[in-house]
Amino acid sequence: MTDRLPDEHRDYLTGSLADAAPADPLALFDAWMDDAFARRTERDDLTDPSAVVLSTVALGADGRPRPRSRTVLLKGHDADGFVVYTNLASPKAAELEATPHAAMLLPWYPLQRQVRIEGRVEHLPAAESDAYWAHRPRGSQLGAWASHQSEPVDSRAALEAQYEEMTARFEGSEVPRPSFWGGLRLVPDRLEFWQGRENRFHDRIAYVLAADATWQRHRLQP
Repeated sequence: MTDRLPDEHRDYLTGSLADAAPADPLALFDAWMDDAFARRTERDDLTDPSAVVLSTVALGADGRPRPRSRTVLLKGHDADGFVVYTNLASPKAAELEATPHAAMLLPWYPLQRQVRIEGRVEHLPAAESDAYWAHRPRGSQLGAWASHQSEPVDSRAALEAQYEEMTARFEGSEVPRPSFWGGLRLVPDRLEFWQGRENRFHDRIAYVLAADATWQRHRLQP
């Protein structure tokens, strides 16, 4: 199967990213996110428009930095930043506590687009985490309580037993937000929009936050 990789090729022909891209990167992000959700509705080949690859840096036992990535769901964005929710006792949360800077990637393959976002990471206020938690399905709330995220477990049966234990614990009552679960906000200082073009001569527009808090826009070579 790996012998196919050197010859793997596809054309990118779906669109272009004009020099007249908006001055505010969030305006372009909103437009592209709308396009992604519309694509899912129209063709169902972009199943998770809000899926985002979150990359952090861990310090290995040998002292070397080790980049680590995983897919999570983007749960909000505005002028303050891009929000995800997670177990705050997880490895990614620990990595962000030690190095509070991260990168996000939204890969919208059917649209031949991607967005890269970089910046510092901060905790959401408890009230914001509480508000989002209240809207989660009960099953997801119980799952958050039941899972010791990324810790080893003996079997799937043992994992299911943890879930049943939490189901019994909160039977007949609301499920409160655990103290180890909450939101993180990536406050961007750089965004890059990539649009596939013919002959690998792709469009790339980068926005970099300047010292005066204005966005500086640059076209990058592919």
